[in-house]
Amino acid sequence: MKSLDGIKFAEMVQMGAHHLSQNADYVDALNVFPVPDGDTGTNMNLSMTSGAKETAAKVNASIGKTAQALSKGLLMGARGNSGVILSQLFRGFGKAVEQEDVLDAKQFAQAFQHGVDTAYKAVMKPVEGTILTVARLAAEQAVKSAEQTDDLIQLMEEIVVAAQDALNQTPELLPVLKEVGVVDSGGQGLLFVYEGFLASLKGEALPAKTEMKSMDDLINAEHHTAQDFMDTSEIVYGYCTEFMVRFEDDKKPFDEAKFREDMSQFGDSLLVIADDEVVKIHIHSETPGEVISYGHQYGSLVKIKVDNMRLQHTAIVGEEHKAVKKVPYAVVTVAMGKGIKALFESMGASYVIEGGQTMNPSTEDIVKAVQEIGAEKVLILPNNKNIVMAAEQAAELLEIEAAVVPTKTIPQGLTALLSFNPEASVADNQQTMSQAMKEVKTGQITFAVRDTSIDGVEIHKDDFMAMEEGKIVKATPSLQEAAQHIIDTMVDEDAEIVTVIHGEDVDEEQLEAVVSYIEENYEDVEVEVHDGKQPLYPFIFSVE
Repeated sequence: MKSLDGIKFAEMVQMGAHHLSQNADYVDALNVFPVPDGDTGTNMNLSMTSGAKETAAKVNASIGKTAQALSKGLLMGARGNSGVILSQLFRGFGKAVEQEDVLDAKQFAQAFQHGVDTAYKAVMKPVEGTILTVARLAAEQAVKSAEQTDDLIQLMEEIVVAAQDALNQTPELLPVLKEVGVVDSGGQGLLFVYEGFLASLKGEALPAKTEMKSMDDLINAEHHTAQDFMDTSEIVYGYCTEFMVRFEDDKKPFDEAKFREDMSQFGDSLLVIADDEVVKIHIHSETPGEVISYGHQYGSLVKIKVDNMRLQHTAIVGEEHKAVKKVPYAVVTVAMGKGIKALFESMGASYVIEGGQTMNPSTEDIVKAVQEIGAEKVLILPNNKNIVMAAEQAAELLEIEAAVVPTKTIPQGLTALLSFNPEASVADNQQTMSQAMKEVKTGQITFAVRDTSIDGVEIHKDDFMAMEEGKIVKATPSLQEAAQHIIDTMVDEDAEIVTVIHGEDVDEEQLEAVVSYIEENYEDVEVEVHDGKQPLYPFIFSVE
């Protein structure tokens, strides 16, 4: 095969997206940290699916035009750091070929290289041993191979081999991967895409992954009929929540009738499909975090997906979401938990996007949230390290003055928001708020989803893990012990205020024990308590 046009490239994109989709849970399982937010596969899958949908809608014989459609779809659908990097790889690819109708082997290889250059520029501090390494070494091999062959199938074969070799090297480049004994999850996701490309070029079918059952047709039909004939304001339950639970012997016994009855209290449009090993749930709810937390009682969480249907519906029918207050100068932030959302709103946030761990909003979600407000200037607070890049990408796409304050935790976001000055410029606020967020220390308690060992800490499944600034410092079966350890680690002689944000599963006795421990052992600090109602993280602490 000597040339590649837009129609064939569109077929490659569909095959790559399909192969990644079939293996997204495997990619999720490669995440190093044993926290309940191992969502690299989910994020990459949602990002690539967005790109594939846009490509399918705008297939053109010109590869330049088809590649531009892929680039746009990926850009708007990008979720999480892995999804953003994937979008940048094909943004550079698309830019390199935008004037071309067909590509030969050398042009194809050069487009991959241009994609790598674009992705590296988009990452402030590129880390080797990640998806970037896999993409770079595969592109370098492509350029070398294109000097020896003009056959695109052979070239793609060598790209796949180079990507696999690079993936195998990632544990040697990133010590934490070697310690845990896995390859990089983002790199694995990219390899699945490339394998799909190759299968399409060769006309071969990919091995199908066995699925329990599919709800996709039911869900799509339901959404289509609902969205065509209603106002956005009529959507009672705004978050389409889908996930699977893999049953575990040491968790709550599964009773489908009881499960369905309990789930129905969280919203409507409920679909529950179960067999002996897993249950798959689809529901429209206002509290997706509570839905997911309820499901976790029965086993491990798999393939979590949450979509804001109000934003989706606004895009479909072209109307403005009338419930949002219009402001000239806005702060948009991301948070999970009704209590934390209310806390941000009480402090002046214009819009709180539902999201965080396990549910990273896409670039498009952030753009549409800002557009709904109708502001002339906006500051975006992502409050999660895996949302920062999507927020920065959104800021670039907005046609108003926009900047990101790179908050990586809820306490950083709250502290930064306190420093917001509506009279100051966007640039000045960004600088002041970025400096302010450095003055707070963050601690979190969550649970381990598997056995592992990281940084010398032995971790067992279902242990409570104490994390300081994202680093696991202790794992123990006792929630109280984990909380006391993180408090002792964070509170020093300079500490003045300790804020305790407790989650939806924390009872009064557990909360009182933690607060009493602080008051009895650190008499000079003031203790503030907020009911965050966040799922998955029983406690979030901040020390100032």
